[in-house]
Amino acid sequence: MTETLLAPLAPKMTPTSTPFWAALGEGRVVLQQCDGCEAWVFYPRPRCPHCLSPALSWKPVSGRATLTTWTHCPRPTAPPFTGLAPQTLAVVTLEEGVRMSTFLLETAGRTLELGMALSPRFVPTEDGTATLLAFAPA
Repeated sequence: MTETLLAPLAPKMTPTSTPFWAALGEGRVVLQQCDGCEAWVFYPRPRCPHCLSPALSWKPVSGRATLTTWTHCPRPTAPPFTGLAPQTLAVVTLEEGVRMSTFLLETAGRTLELGMALSPRFVPTEDGTATLLAFAPA
């Protein structure tokens, strides 16, 4: 599902992170997995943080996650986010075990709980150059 909300800022893409951002633009979530120790890796990087192997492959994942922690921000967290206030910022844990910072959508009138199931949402940036990964209650 694609949200109609537009994110105000595009991420700075690097040669290492481009496959991650490209997949989000296609409505898919991919993560790096180490070919040596099989650990999942996030944020995108050139070497496995567990065994230091440079052999990392991009693998598709479901994007399903659980809520690890969150905070509700009634005011914008920075000037570019004025149109997004109030915001719910979160850390989620993907099924593969990696954690990522993100924001939650579709939370109005819902009670958030630690460990609740979340589904991915793909949010295009205002300038149309990228898509961000957000989450909503499943």
